[in-house]
Amino acid sequence: MLLLATGLSATATRRRIVLHTGLTLPRQLMEYEPMPNEGSLLQTAVIFLFAAVLAVPLAKRLQLGAVLGYLLAGVVIGPQALGLIRDTESVAHTSELGVVLLLFIIGLELSPKRLWLMRKSVFGVGSAQVLLTGAIIGAIALFGFAQPLPAAVVLGLGLALSSTALGLQSLAEAKQLNAPHGRLAFAILLFQDIAAIPLIAVVPLLAASGPDTSHSDSLAHALKVFASIAVVIVGGRYLLRPVFRTVARTGLPEVSTATALLVVIGTAWLMEEAGVSMALGAFLAGLLLADSEYRHELESQIEPFKGLLLGLFFISVGMGANLRLLLEMPWVLLGLTLLLVAVKLVLLIGVGRLAGGLNSTSALRLGMVLAAGGEFAFVVFKLGKDQGLFDTLTYDLLLMTITLSMAVTPLLMLGCARALKRPQPAPAREIPEQYKTIDAGTPRVVIVGMGRMGQIVSRILRAQKIPFIALETSVDAIEMTRMFEQAPVFYGDPLRPEVLHAAKVGEAEYLVITIDDPEATTRTAERVKRLYPHLKVLARARNRQHVHKLVDVGAEPIRETFYSSLEMTRRALIGLGLSAEQAADRIQRFTQHDEEVLVAQGQVRDDRAKVMQTAKEARVELERLFDSDTE
Repeated sequence: MLLLATGLSATATRRRIVLHTGLTLPRQLMEYEPMPNEGSLLQTAVIFLFAAVLAVPLAKRLQLGAVLGYLLAGVVIGPQALGLIRDTESVAHTSELGVVLLLFIIGLELSPKRLWLMRKSVFGVGSAQVLLTGAIIGAIALFGFAQPLPAAVVLGLGLALSSTALGLQSLAEAKQLNAPHGRLAFAILLFQDIAAIPLIAVVPLLAASGPDTSHSDSLAHALKVFASIAVVIVGGRYLLRPVFRTVARTGLPEVSTATALLVVIGTAWLMEEAGVSMALGAFLAGLLLADSEYRHELESQIEPFKGLLLGLFFISVGMGANLRLLLEMPWVLLGLTLLLVAVKLVLLIGVGRLAGGLNSTSALRLGMVLAAGGEFAFVVFKLGKDQGLFDTLTYDLLLMTITLSMAVTPLLMLGCARALKRPQPAPAREIPEQYKTIDAGTPRVVIVGMGRMGQIVSRILRAQKIPFIALETSVDAIEMTRMFEQAPVFYGDPLRPEVLHAAKVGEAEYLVITIDDPEATTRTAERVKRLYPHLKVLARARNRQHVHKLVDVGAEPIRETFYSSLEMTRRALIGLGLSAEQAADRIQRFTQHDEEVLVAQGQVRDDRAKVMQTAKEARVELERLFDSDTE
């Protein structure tokens, strides 16, 4: 597809644009022919791939994100830099398939059940952010920059959208997807992805509401839009699943992949022929298959094409960026970029605090993640330009402003990294006196941490009528545990000697540490063993290195995923043909062998070369042990 996209002649492309949009292009553009270096399909493909391979890893290394890497690659190879690729229109037309496939994937992920669970964050906070930001920016465009009302509406709502790729990638790299601001950012981005669909569909309607278009024409266009959507919904509901069921019976993966692409691209083509956005058709197709048994198979088949073509889309955006504006109007572009980032940042902080219930630090993090313009804005504004809502200069300014905002925002996040590196503690909740007053009785076991592991330990001990108490530093966890488990859990820091004394740790037989922070686990085990040397300490170990640290302080480590992994392997071996006795024997041999290797690595853990050599020898020895059983 990449080769076909880049091999289109410029003249043919411009004729297609005229046919699809009804626009009259300048004669110079109609007569333009590609440069000689665009004649080779292989050469053009090599240019695209080479630019992406160089620019994207560099941008990732600088923590700027893959999107900026693609944009940079497009700028470098575009007509205004090295000029390796000059026919940007033909590339841009086909690269829009990347956005089409992206929206299909979004549709697949939006099951009704998932939306219902996130309804308050998605539709409440998300709609508040989009509408408020769109209204403020639209008002600035209308009154501050004298834009017509239809253009101001599209401009405000388009700039209200944020970059899904940039936002989610930043959160994933910082491991903050499950943080309060991370979850809220995901919900807002999810609503923005949904809101982008009607926005794309509304742009032609707003353009059609101009002074030269009759009311009847606008109504006819709207009816045509809704009729085409209805056809896709009805056809998809009654045809798609039988088609996929028939294809699945062939057992040919290439046919299944071709069918998936046919559904996506075919639906997009039909919607385009009806005068509706291709992206909208793809989204509807994905939504119709969200609850299908073929959902995951479709997603895995489409994902590689989506990634490649979406990268090509961002490259084409970079190729189309008007760098002359950056030289001719640097202060204007800088001012527009800072205005966009500042307005969105302030509004996002307000929405995060008032509607999302975040504290100041989390709201600031939310604003930093979503302050930039988004990739959907490129699509919306390009459509707006094609429909006559924006002139060329306005479109170029918008394009450069969004691009610069996507470049500036990661830099701002890096600049604030030190201040925001460690999450600030949430406002201290009032700790009820009954939580702080430890009624230990005569416990035989003291549990530190009432997370997933701690709750399982407590349930079994209670069923065995073994007296125990638990210490926890999260008020929410204490409330939850007391509500559902009725367990004797109290508020207390196990590193404080007075808390350990009040919990009568010295009279207990076991201290079980189940918290998921390796450093805190090690410190707690060390402190307890120093105060109560006789006490047996069982501690949750994150990995093999953590095991060695716990052994050094006198605790007995329990690897958190080791035994569940053994059980999964045992069941897999049985499913692969081994008898239950054979599988159990293999697991027992591996367990014994791994424990011996762990002890041996602990003796040389400060020498990386010896540790690697020990692991290599262990693999050979394990294979020899298993081979001896089959002889």
